[in-house]
Amino acid sequence: MTRNLTLILVLAITIGLSSCQPKAKALFNGEDLSNWDISIGTALTGFDDLKEAATPETIFSVVEQDGEKLLRISGDVNASIVTKDEYENYHLRFEFKHGDDVYTKRNSGLLYHSFGSFGVGLDTWMSSIELQLMHENLGDAYMMGDSYAEIPIRKEGNNPVYAADGELLSFGENQNGGKIARKSSNQEKALGEWNVVDLYCVGQKAIHVVNGVKVMECQNTGMLVNGQVQPLGKGKIQIQSEGSELLIRKAELTPIEALPENL
Repeated sequence: MTRNLTLILVLAITIGLSSCQPKAKALFNGEDLSNWDISIGTALTGFDDLKEAATPETIFSVVEQDGEKLLRISGDVNASIVTKDEYENYHLRFEFKHGDDVYTKRNSGLLYHSFGSFGVGLDTWMSSIELQLMHENLGDAYMMGDSYAEIPIRKEGNNPVYAADGELLSFGENQNGGKIARKSSNQEKALGEWNVVDLYCVGQKAIHVVNGVKVMECQNTGMLVNGQVQPLGKGKIQIQSEGSELLIRKAELTPIEALPENL
C-alpha cells in the first residue's frame, strides 16, 4: 500500500510539473496564414512590373514540398508578413532555407520587436531589430527604422563584429556604431540546406543563435523617439520578402522567463 501510494505521489508530481511547462506556440501552423497580416511595400530595383502584379497571395503562400507544408515567400517584391500579436520574453525557433528563385540577391530578415507603421523601415517595414537572413550574412543585427540596441563589438577593418568582450557601441540611426553589427562567425549551412535559428528575447536583451552557435547579442534594446532612447522589449514579428524565394518550415515561439545559462 505504501509503495503504491509513493508511486501515485511521484506520478502526480511529474504530471503537475509537466503541466507547468510553458507551451510552444506555432506562429506558422502549417495550414494557413490566418494569424498574420500582410503589407506590400516597394518594388525591387528594376522590377516595377512584378510589384504591379503582386498580391498578398502570390507573395506569401502555403506550399507542400517533400511531404512538408511550408510557408513560401516569393521575394519578387519588398513586403512584410507580420504577426497580429505582440510578443515578449520568448524563445523563437525558426527553420528556413533559401529557394531557387533570385531577383536581386538571396535576402530576407526576421524582424522582431516590431512597432509603429509600415514604411518607416526602408519604405516597407515597421521599425524593428532585424536578425539578418541574407545569404552569407545570417545572424547579423540591423536596426530597422527607429530601433536601437547596444552591442559589444570588435573592429575588423571598417566592420563592427560582435564580440562578447568587445567595446559596447550604440546602434541605430545616428548612433556611434551605425545601423549594422556583423555576426561573430559564419554558421550558415550550404544553399539548399535547412538552417535553424534560435532567437532569445528577455527584457531588453536579445540573442541570435545560428545552427546551435551564438553569433550576436543585442543589449538595452530600445526605440528612438525624437532622438531619445526609450526601452523596448516586445513587439510584433515580421518576416521579409526582399529579393529572393524563402521557404520556412517552422516558426515556433515558447515563453521564457530567463535566458539560458549557457548563452
